Order: sequence, then structure tokens, then C-alpha cells
Amino acid sequence: MSDHHGGAGPGPLPAVSTTADTPDEGQQWASEEPPPNRRFLVFSVLVLTSSLVAAALVSPWSMPSGGAQVIWVGLLLALGFLVAEQLGINIDVRSGVSWSISFSEIPLVIGLFVAPFEVVLAAHLVAGVGTLLVRRVQDRILYNAGAMVFEIVSAFAVFGFVNRWLAGVGPSWTGVLAGALAAPLSSTLLALVCVRVLGRRMRLGAAVRLVLRTLVLGLVNASTGVVGYQVVMHAEAGWPLLVLAMGGLAALYIAYSGLLREQRDLEALSEVSLIVARSGHQAAAKPSMGLADPNEVAEVTDPDEWQVIAERIKDQLGAARVVLRLRFDPQLPLHTVVSGADLPGEMYDVEATGPKADALLRLPGSHVRHFRRGDAVPEVRHALLRRDAEEALVVPLRSASHLLGVVEAHDKLSRWRGFGQADTRLIGTMASHLATAMDNRRLLATLRHDAYHDPLTGLLNRPGFRRAAGEPIRQHPDSVVLRIDLDVLSTVSDALGYAWSDRMVVAAGRRLRDALGPDVALARLEGGQFAVLLAETTPEEAHRVAERLRSGLAASYPVDRLTVEASSVVGYSTPRTVGTDAEDALELDVDALLQRADVALRAARSSGENVRVYLPTMGQIFLRRFQLVTQFRQALETGQVKVHYQPKVALPSRQVLGVEALVRWRHPEFGRLDPDEFVPAVEAAGLVDALTGFVMDQSLIRVRKWLDRGLRIAAAVNLSVRSLDDPNFPDRVAEALERHQVPPELLTLELTESGVMADPQRALPVLRRLHTLGVTLAVDDFGTGYSSLAYLRQLPVDEVKIDKSFVLGMGTDLGDLAVVRSIVELGHSLGLIVVAEGVEDDAARDQLAAMGCDVAQGYLISRPLSESRLEAWLQARTTQARGLRDETVLTLLS
Repeated sequence: MSDHHGGAGPGPLPAVSTTADTPDEGQQWASEEPPPNRRFLVFSVLVLTSSLVAAALVSPWSMPSGGAQVIWVGLLLALGFLVAEQLGINIDVRSGVSWSISFSEIPLVIGLFVAPFEVVLAAHLVAGVGTLLVRRVQDRILYNAGAMVFEIVSAFAVFGFVNRWLAGVGPSWTGVLAGALAAPLSSTLLALVCVRVLGRRMRLGAAVRLVLRTLVLGLVNASTGVVGYQVVMHAEAGWPLLVLAMGGLAALYIAYSGLLREQRDLEALSEVSLIVARSGHQAAAKPSMGLADPNEVAEVTDPDEWQVIAERIKDQLGAARVVLRLRFDPQLPLHTVVSGADLPGEMYDVEATGPKADALLRLPGSHVRHFRRGDAVPEVRHALLRRDAEEALVVPLRSASHLLGVVEAHDKLSRWRGFGQADTRLIGTMASHLATAMDNRRLLATLRHDAYHDPLTGLLNRPGFRRAAGEPIRQHPDSVVLRIDLDVLSTVSDALGYAWSDRMVVAAGRRLRDALGPDVALARLEGGQFAVLLAETTPEEAHRVAERLRSGLAASYPVDRLTVEASSVVGYSTPRTVGTDAEDALELDVDALLQRADVALRAARSSGENVRVYLPTMGQIFLRRFQLVTQFRQALETGQVKVHYQPKVALPSRQVLGVEALVRWRHPEFGRLDPDEFVPAVEAAGLVDALTGFVMDQSLIRVRKWLDRGLRIAAAVNLSVRSLDDPNFPDRVAEALERHQVPPELLTLELTESGVMADPQRALPVLRRLHTLGVTLAVDDFGTGYSSLAYLRQLPVDEVKIDKSFVLGMGTDLGDLAVVRSIVELGHSLGLIVVAEGVEDDAARDQLAAMGCDVAQGYLISRPLSESRLEAWLQARTTQARGLRDETVLTLLS
């Protein structure tokens, strides 16, 4: 007998079928779109009509002898068919494949033995059609009724044919067995014809296997019926034995069906959790444009996946309809997914909160409720009536106090009774798993959003920009990456605090987003730096966009009752290097483009421009600086870096008092390097301590050699402002003096005026410790910085050095002459020694001597000299004499 109510699509499945078969077998027609209802209705009428005609033809010559109690036999047969309809069992053959077994052949065998054709047919129709009506499967009654008639017709036709053909040869039950096998075979063949007529596909191999399974299990059921009948009719006290056997089989069936249900429940739970987890991982793997949209965190995944979940729950519960109402974000409405019977249109968009909230959606807690329309309160009865449902299992999905959704299951179909305790436990556990999986998915999406977005502005961060821009750059070689740097943020932070500078950054990000639109990848890198990807844009268009963005950022910002105007600088680059042929264009990744855009931005800032495009020459400059920094320590070790000395003489006596140590680097690739090129790079890279230590050691070695010859010549070493930030620096100076056995007064440490005055309070403790050691401290480049006389008086310095720019110009510029005279008078008034740099002619020397300047240094005296050339200069240009402390004094010759 067919499973006339549980088939795939409108047609039935035979008694032996695959409910979860392999993709090339059981799902060949289930995956297709359902056929039009009119076409199926015509086919159903044709099947019913032809079956009735066949019944009329078979009835006269296939009727066995009846009995007086034919009515009771018919009722018992109807009951037997009804019980067989409800005792179907699914046996798992292998992973993903199960067989549905119906026992309807057993009462059919009994009917062939004891009842006439009309009685068996009526019993079969009453049981089958009655079951369909109770289960409200009304759209397939005509087809299933026709199939049922065909089953009984084929059974009695084969039964009568076999009995006449054998004519007493062989066992008497042969015809019964053959007729019982014909019934499921006919329904299976009819189902295959239905599949074909309705335009669906099923492979020949799958159809053959389906027919063979029908025959095998039909043979088992028919044999069981024949054996049972023979035992009851011919064995002594046979019916008690049959009752005992059937009782044992029933107990085994009940136990086995319970285990199967638990297994299927676990599989359903696992499948639902895996689907939701997989959808969360897919959402996390999807690239983001970083549009600062909070709804992006709760992006709805592929609705087909939620449809699969709803169908899985419906099949497991045997419900007529399952409705999933899911909330992916607290600000979004519920998303409704329906599986099974269609839901009335007005029930798709219902409210879960507020005065008009649906009664089934505002339930508290997260436990399962079972409602029946007959005994429910009025508002729940009204909600069920609006859903066209007699009963419903409802369970809210919650995470803490947040409503994630609601699961509804309407009207049990697989039994006459409604939903039971097992169904309640299953949907509760499944809802718990679903809520946990959804909450984990939301958490994963939130973590993904936080990982790729800036928490202040909601824009992309650097990893997010790299993720969003990578694929567009590979697909569109004409893309352009912009870097925008907003100024005055540090000034605002220092004056008003970081909160106001953060507000300026947020406002700037909002202006950029409004100017670029929602589809352009925009990121905040750090501070006031932003990055933009312009896909399929020429450099000329990018330049115009950059100017427009800079103009938008230049508008004033209201900051704490003030109006702040912030300028910005833009640098941009393209994957195709500007200035190269198309064939030689270089494809770059996001990080390389960002680095190039940053190079262009720094070039624009240093040149005073507002917008600049990256040029290859810019990269060469920064690459050279990078090489110098990375090779500096090796240069110190291999002797590429040497110390030169420039003598200093007293005015007007021309006595050689000391030398200034100046570093020189002869690079094997770049040749002789100017200190102004590599010293700032070394200082920025944090290698200035190594440079200072090297120069100081070389200078002290030179001073020690002079002391051994009786010469007291001091050495001056330039210090970086970074040295004044190191509280351990005075200890290293003391250790170097002790190691080389040099008196501290023969070491002069020169600091730039701007470096000292940048933060005099921070530098003061280190300077005092150095002064305590006896080291001479000098302020270099005096007159070019921002000195305060009050701070200058507090600093423990011994010398000031007039910047050479004033000394070189004092012969022709009265202003420079006045500055030099003022510095000399100021230094002397503070008890300081005054040193003039840049003395290149006799007139300047004489003017300085007339002003009372103490020491002169410059090309008039000597250029910076290597150690060997300095010794030669001392021998050629100085005379030796005994000093007051019995030391040798060198005096410069005219």
C-alpha cells in the first residue's frame, strides 16, 4: 500500500521508498519546482476515472465467496488498514539513506483470503481517504483515491489470474502472495508515471532500485501476512501464538522506533546548529566596505539556509507548518520564514512589541508553550485563527533579555493526536540550540565588525581597508589609493583634550563619507589619517577628488565655543606606476599603495603643496634613507664612518683651545654623505645613542693622545635632544671619561638651542648631572631658536655658540652685526664663553675680537680635517710654547 499522504510533491511515494536518499536517487524530483495545480488535477481525475473503470471490469470475475459476517470483516479490514497506515517505520540503511516501510500488505493478504473485492476496496478507501481527511491533505485526495483503487484492482486481478493459471497446482496461498505483491508494485509504477507526466526527472537506475526495494519489502510483508493467516487457521491454538509473536514484534518496534526518533532528533539538532554556524562563518568571511552602518553587523544571510532549517524542524515534528521569526538586529523587524502550508499574508509582518503585538510573539521566558484553539484564552485563540491553525507549539528564542526570534509549529500531521511531550521536548531543545547558534553568529559578526572597523568613527581600520580594497585593486588596475592627513589635531588635543580632537576626527570622517558616497571604501588609519580607494579612476580624476575632499575638510569645525579651521594634505598612488610604459606597469598590493601614498603625502608636506601624486623618484629617496638606516651599524663596525675635527682658537690670542668633532660617512655605493642627510635619519630610527657613543669615544681617544704629548686640547661633541631624555646618559659619559682617563673639562657637549628649549624642564636634570661631572656644556646655533632668557639663566651651560648664519652676514648686514654684538654682550653678562662659528675672513675675525668674542671657529682657521691631516695642520700652522700650568700651548700662525 502506498504512503498516499507523505510523498514528495503531489504524487505518492510507494510503500518502499527512500526518505533521505542519495542525491541521484531520492531527490531527483523533489528538487524541481512544483507543477501547476491544474495539470496535476487533470492527471488525478484521469487516474481516478481509469481506476474505477478497471474496478468495474475486475469486480464480476474476481469476487471470491463471501460470508454472512462480511460487514464485520470489512470493519476489521478497515481497522487493519488504518493501523498499518500509522505504524510506518523508517530504517536507516546507511548515512543519509533510509527506507520507509508500510505494513498495509498484511491486511490486504487477510482480505484476499476471506473478503470479497468490494469489501476490501471499501475498507482500503475508508482507511486511506479518512486518514487524508483527518490530516487535511485535501489537494491530493483524488489522486490517492485512484491509486488506492488501482492497488486493490491489481491485487485481485493478479490473485484471480494466478489461481486460474495454477488450477490447484502448488500451495493455495500462491495467488494471495502474488496479489499482495502486485498492490505496492502498481502504486510504485503509477508514482513513476506521475513523475514523468508532470515533467520531473528521475534516473532509470534510481527507478529500477525503487521498484526492487518495493518488491523485496512487499514480499516480506505479504509473507508475514500469509504465515499469520495459516497459523491462525490451521495450527492448534494458532491465534495465541500469533498474538504473542506480534506482541513481541510490537515491543521491539516500539523500542526501535524510540531509538530512531532520538537519533533523528540528534541529527536534526546537529544539522540546524551547523547550518546557522556555517552561515555565520560565511557572513564573517564576506568582505566589507566599511560603510559605518550598524545594520551591517546583522546582515541577513542567505534565506535558503533558514528555509532548510524550517523544513528540517517541520519534518522532524511532523507539523503542517513551521514558522521561523528571526530578529537579526534589535533595530530591525522580524524576518519570517515559512515551511509547509502557506501562512496567511497578514501574518508575515506582525509586531512583537507594543500595544498591537501578536499574542504568540510577546510571550515571556524561553520555554515551550502548547496552545489549542479549543481551550486557549481569547487572544491566543484569535492569534491561532489568524494563522489558520488548530494547535501550535511556540517557543521564544532569547539571548539574555534580548528577543532573537520565535519558532512556531502548527498542527500535527503524522498522528491523529496532536503534539505530545516528545514534540515539546524536541522543539524546546532545537530552539535552545538555534538561539545559541544565532547568538554565536551575532557575536562572530560583531567581533568581525570590530576587527575591521575603527571604534571611533565606524569606518574601516587598516586591516579592514586591506580586506575591502584587495580584490578591487586586482580587478581594476586603474584604481587609486588616497591618504589624507588632517592637521591641528595635536594642537586641539594639547589645548582642550583628546575628546575634542576625537570629535574633529569623527566630523572629518563624516564629511569624507558624505563626499564619497556609500560605495567607496573609506578607512581611518590612525590619528587624523584617512585612506580612500577610488576604483577605476584616472590620476587626473583622483587629483580633482583629492582637491574636493581637502576643500571639504577645510571648512571650520565648532570646538568648545571656538571655531577651528583644519588644513589637510593628500597623497595618492596607483597600481600602475606613474611614468612607466603600460607593458612595464607594476601591480601592487594595498600595503604597497598605502606606503606610496604616504610617501607622496610627506613629499607634499615638505614641499608646501596640498596634493601630490606618487613619483618613482620619491620612493628612491626614502629607499636610500632606509638603506642608510639599516646599514649604519655595519658602517660603524667596518670603518666607513669616521670623525673629522675642526679647530677652535681663542680671540685675540689665537691659541688653539680645542676641536669640534664632526662625523663623516663614505658609503661604498653612495659615496661621501653629508651629515645633514644621514644624521636625522639615524636619529629618527633610534640609533643616535650608537652615533653619539662612537663620536665621543673617538674624540676622547684623540684627547688622550694629546695629553700624552703634553697638549691640553678639548674636544666638543654634538648631542641629540634624545640624549637629554635618557637619565642614564650622564653615567655613560662618566664611564667613558674614566675609561679613557680624560679630565671632564676637556670634553664639551654641544646642544642645539631649539633642542634644549623644546622642553627645558625635562632636560634640566640631565644637564645638571653633566655639569656636576665637570663637563663643559655649550648651546649651539644660538640665535636661531626660541630661547628664553629666564630659561637660559637656569640652564647650567658654560658656552654659547653664535650661529654661522649671523657671522657670515655681519660684514654686509648691519642687522646680523647687531645680533652678533648683542649675543656677545648677553653671553658675557651671564658669565658664559662666547664662540663664533663660520669665521671665514680676517675682517670677521677682527670684528669679533673687537666685540670681545672669546673663541672663533671657521674656514679661516681650518676646514674639518681627518685625524692624520689635523696632525699635519697642527705641525704646519701652530707654534709651541710653555703655558702657565707648564703645559704645551699651540698658537695659530698668522
